[in-house]
Amino acid sequence: MADTGEHVEQLRLELRRGIVVLAVLSLLDSASYGYNLIQRLAALGLDIEEGTLYPLLRRLEKQGLLQSEWDTTESRPRKYYRISTAGLDVLTALRTEWQETVTVMRRILEGEHHE
Repeated sequence: MADTGEHVEQLRLELRRGIVVLAVLSLLDSASYGYNLIQRLAALGLDIEEGTLYPLLRRLEKQGLLQSEWDTTESRPRKYYRISTAGLDVLTALRTEWQETVTVMRRILEGEHHE
């Protein structure tokens, strides 16, 4: 049987999966490349690994929520991502859903779930 720490870590990762999509879409109102995005997220308190971010960026682009373009003016080419119009629509809906979820969870966690 797993100990409490293992359970908490596994459940924490489950909670973060959906949050990462919301965070990435929220930060891509201006163009950013992957490593820069990792740094920005970390500075805001959300650590994410390259192995998580890059597949997510590709998936969101494939879904039409992000647009990308290559910058080859530097010595190392970089792929820059920016939220698309469809991505903005999805972000707006997700923000609303997030705010509603936070409100409900605050009531539950603060004991306002009287019958």
